[in-house]
Amino acid sequence: MQKSIPISESGHLPFWRRPVTLLALMAFVMPMAFSTWTALLNNFVHDVAGFDGSDLGWLQSVREVPGFLAVGVIVVIMFIREQTLAVISLILLGGGVAVTAFFPSFQGLLLTTFISSVGFHYYETVKQSMELQWLDKLRAPQVLGWMVAIGSGASLIAYGSIVIAWKLLGWDFATLYMAGGGITVAVALFIWVAYPQFDGPEIQHRHMVLRKRYWLYYLMQFMAGARRQIFLVFAAFMMVERFGFEVHEVTGLFLINYVANMIFAPLMGRIVTKFGERNALAFEYTGLMIVFSTYAGIYFFGWSAALAAALYVVDHLFFALAFAQKTYFQKIADPKDIAPTAAVAFTINHIAAVFLPAAFGFLWLVSPASVFVVAAGMAAASLALSLMIPRHPEPGRETIFAGLAAARGAV
Repeated sequence: MQKSIPISESGHLPFWRRPVTLLALMAFVMPMAFSTWTALLNNFVHDVAGFDGSDLGWLQSVREVPGFLAVGVIVVIMFIREQTLAVISLILLGGGVAVTAFFPSFQGLLLTTFISSVGFHYYETVKQSMELQWLDKLRAPQVLGWMVAIGSGASLIAYGSIVIAWKLLGWDFATLYMAGGGITVAVALFIWVAYPQFDGPEIQHRHMVLRKRYWLYYLMQFMAGARRQIFLVFAAFMMVERFGFEVHEVTGLFLINYVANMIFAPLMGRIVTKFGERNALAFEYTGLMIVFSTYAGIYFFGWSAALAAALYVVDHLFFALAFAQKTYFQKIADPKDIAPTAAVAFTINHIAAVFLPAAFGFLWLVSPASVFVVAAGMAAASLALSLMIPRHPEPGRETIFAGLAAARGAV
């Protein structure tokens, strides 16, 4: 990487070398590896490694351990810059994905998954920090919406390529994993060479930050981690185990997901700007209650694969509203707290993610429908939390209770 440039002085650079372009490029290249891993995982572990639901639950729990340890980013950024750590993390992610098919045993998949997961989770932690430091608060929801759309476009390319390569070109798992992971490594090396280091407007704290006034954000992060596991682990596995979806069918479903996200994510950015984080998140969690309850109904009443597939698309679409939690925190945070709090929040987000897949994997063996009934309850709890966000959050008005306390004090 080249010399350091303050964000405020980056306007003279060519557009392709500016901070927002760097964020967009990283948003594009990360899914090339991660989406390849995700698209192939259920069929690879089922067809090649012989996993059952419990094995998959353990694999996903191990995958989430680096997220639980994301607080270690605070230590790492004492020695290297966040931007450098982002590039190194992308290389780890791509490298781990590239060699996945060469280790088709339970122990081998645990190892490659852990390596790529370190890269993924450390990248996501510092990416969130850089976004909230580099983007203006007024423009952040719309820009983050576009970042979601860019990532969805990359996933669309990855999934479309997998469908073509699998069905028409006859590529095997090893070739597909090598291609997806290798692209991410190559682009990360390009970023290392081509971009200067960008300095945010505030020097970040280099120690752990836990503030009482961020309590609602912490709780929402915890619940978001639990919700994500239901989608990533069990909703996808349902398509393979119950309905017998093959690689090209699962990947085709992912294609629909990301086309929808490319269309709707920028619109959702404008929705968050107009209606606020509270209303956006309340809408998301109300929808998730309906989705998870209907997943359970598929097992109770034997509803069709077409309904399950439609719900899966809707479920994924709600992920586009997740950035509303980021912009909520950006509005209430001390600017110097962003980097350490991003690390702490990622760890909190993964507390449930570490134990939930393994625990629910055992429950899945007994009653898959019960997994989704519990998930609907989680969505209801998240809805209650989202309603505690003020219409206009700011420091000193982090929750509706802070506003009520201020009003009582004024009286």
